[in-house]
Amino acid sequence: MTRNKEAQAAMSARKLFYLGPQGTFTHQAAVNAAQELARLEPQGFDLMPMDDVPQILDAAQHGDGWGIVAWENNVEGYVVPNLDALIDAKDLVGFARVGVNVEFDAYVAQGADPAEARIATAHPHGLAQCKRFIAEHRLSTQPATSNAAACRDLIPGEIAFGPAICGELYDITRIGTAIQDYQGAATDFLVLAPRAEVARLLAKPRAEANVEYESVLTLIPLVTGPGVLANLLDVFRDAGLNMTSFISRPIKGRTGTYSFIVTLDAAPWEERFRDALVEIAEHGDWAKTLAVYPRRERPNPPVTSWMLPQGGVRLDDSHLPDDWQNDENRQKGADVVKPRIAIVGLGLIGGSLARDSSTPAAK
Repeated sequence: MTRNKEAQAAMSARKLFYLGPQGTFTHQAAVNAAQELARLEPQGFDLMPMDDVPQILDAAQHGDGWGIVAWENNVEGYVVPNLDALIDAKDLVGFARVGVNVEFDAYVAQGADPAEARIATAHPHGLAQCKRFIAEHRLSTQPATSNAAACRDLIPGEIAFGPAICGELYDITRIGTAIQDYQGAATDFLVLAPRAEVARLLAKPRAEANVEYESVLTLIPLVTGPGVLANLLDVFRDAGLNMTSFISRPIKGRTGTYSFIVTLDAAPWEERFRDALVEIAEHGDWAKTLAVYPRRERPNPPVTSWMLPQGGVRLDDSHLPDDWQNDENRQKGADVVKPRIAIVGLGLIGGSLARDSSTPAAK
């Protein structure tokens, strides 16, 4: 950011660019972010809608303001185009993470007959979260740049999915509420700024001992082959860093090469984190910080059996002695403890386990 832009920003509201038009979930996230980050900007925020995410990133990189983009949804996972764009961005990093509850209402144009609708329109993630409604009404799909844009541009013959605010904003008729497949859906958004500015913003909070951080890195091993990824993960394990997410993205057009995106419960300035980064660099691997933000409280619920997809296999310990994993019993071998293992699912994996197990009880 130039000195002139810094001086202007000090005297006026900070621009916060979001995916428009008004009424998108990103608009709601921008409102939430403006409230949460008010301590950083005494002059407040000027919320600025943009036509697409590349425009948001471009404006933020040029120091015109901050940007906010969708990052991860608890139904569809990471918003991959935004993830890829941030990996490729020359000078952007996330410094705040904001959550928004996601509920979709269904709309038709004023005076239109819902029974005549043949097309469902929304952002691709919105369409993916409303599959049951689409199937029940036998609709074809038409992606839009945003859910609010689908509502704004709604015509007879279409049903748009969008937030509750869109009905009043665009004078359209609501024909269904909370029509998404899963209740409790939420999307997290990242607030982005140039790296030098984020370093300044985090200078004071990083000195506060009671603030814990979460970081997102992207890593690219420059050498591929067996064991490369395992060696990379060993660095984080040996440093005692808790990993909460790990995904891969292909390097476009280069078969067999990937970037790996890691989320860790730590900040880059912590000694153990810094030592891990040094070791990764010494391996000759490439690393880039995508985001550093205050760690959020997160639940750690167990995965119960009803959550599991069909067709897999697991070992059911309901028939095992309570102390079957006791070190002493394991050392004594099968003469002491001969557990009966119930195999749930007898597909290729389960069938193989059943054949190899001495006393299986198949379910």
